[in-house]
Amino acid sequence: MAENKNRVRRIVLDVLKPRDPPIYELASQLAECRGVRDVSITVAEIDQSTESIKVSIEGGGVNIEDVKECLERYGASIHSVDEVKVTRSETEA
Repeated sequence: MAENKNRVRRIVLDVLKPRDPPIYELASQLAECRGVRDVSITVAEIDQSTESIKVSIEGGGVNIEDVKECLERYGASIHSVDEVKVTRSETEA
């Protein structure tokens, strides 16, 4: 019997973060999360104390909970999941 194993390969998040830390520091920390290979951050809007950013994360099995915890450690919050790519692989049990 085959066991289905779905893996998140890409996720794009709309995130609100404080102005500090800078996006390069946040990207470096997100790259340390389980399953993450590439991180790209684009600033969408800046105001006096916050930044709205688009965070694109790719990998071989992105652990979304790890990503969420990392963002929260930096005072950021996810507004929405704007895109997700999941790949299913079948393995024999």
